Order: sequence, then C-alpha cells, then structure tokens
Amino acid sequence: MSTASTAIPDAGLKSMKAFLPPSKQRINGVIVTQLKAIVDERGYLMEMYRSDAECFKGFGQTYLTAVNEGVTKAWHYHVDQTDNFICVHGLIKLALYDCRPGSVTEGLVNEFFLGDNSPIRVQIPPGVLHGFKGCAAPVSLVVNVPDQLYNYQQPDEFRVPAHDNDVPYDWSRQDG
Repeated sequence: MSTASTAIPDAGLKSMKAFLPPSKQRINGVIVTQLKAIVDERGYLMEMYRSDAECFKGFGQTYLTAVNEGVTKAWHYHVDQTDNFICVHGLIKLALYDCRPGSVTEGLVNEFFLGDNSPIRVQIPPGVLHGFKGCAAPVSLVVNVPDQLYNYQQPDEFRVPAHDNDVPYDWSRQDG
C-alpha cells in the first residue's frame, strides 16, 4: 500500500477548508445499481455483480472487509483500478470526492448509504477518493469486486488521512 504521498491530486482546492455538502449531482463515472433480493421462506439470494452487466469492467478479485461501528476507513484512490462496493451486512456511509484534475465533476462530493436496508452496488472509477464509515453495531461487512488483482509489489492504492487533509468532507454524524 503506498503511503508516501498523502496529498490529494491537485484539484485546485488545496486551500479550501470548508466542508461541502454531498452533491445531488453524481460524480462522473460513478455508477449506482439497485440490487434485488429474491426472497422465499428459506431466506434470500441476491446477485451482487454479473459479467453481463453493462458496467462490468473485468474481474480481478473479490474481498471482504469489516468495519466496526463508528470507525472510518478512508481515504484512498487508485490510478487504474475500478472498485465495486456492496455492504452485505450492517450499514455504511460511503463518501466519494472527485479530485481528478479536469474532470467535469471535479470538486464534487457524493455520499451513499449501503447496507441491509439499502442493497446497492456503487462502482467507483479510478482517481476518485473514497472511504466509508461503519454505522451499524457491532460491525458492517463490505464486499469489493475490483476489476484488477492487488499487486503486492506495486500496489495501485494511494492513501490520504481520514480526518487531517484537504478533502472537503466531514465524517461526523449529521443530525437533522
């Protein structure tokens, strides 16, 4: 995992310290797919990602990550990899920030809630900062289906600190 540089790519917002509300406009390249559970008296089955989906980019691997309630796992981005996040248990708040220079949605923040009562898949394109916070006790489980294998020698993963950074997003709970 690369941590050498914690600066986000120059999006012209380095001096911006005010937090932006999540945009109603979708970040360019982000695809949200409603998932459907097929339920009967035995339980349910839910397809998460198919190779015949219009947004299918390829298959690298599948992994599961757990996040404890109140814990934030952020920020990171990839240069080449596309991620596909599905929360299969619990609830997470997924935040995205478009810091890609020249992107038509540069500077936008998106926020999504994924989980038991919100079965969606969010596809995150390369270059978009992303992270999530666990919102359900005691733990939430997230499956990622990236389009590329993790390269242990040269990881395509770059990190930015979750809280001390130039990303215009506040991870705290927003009551209202």
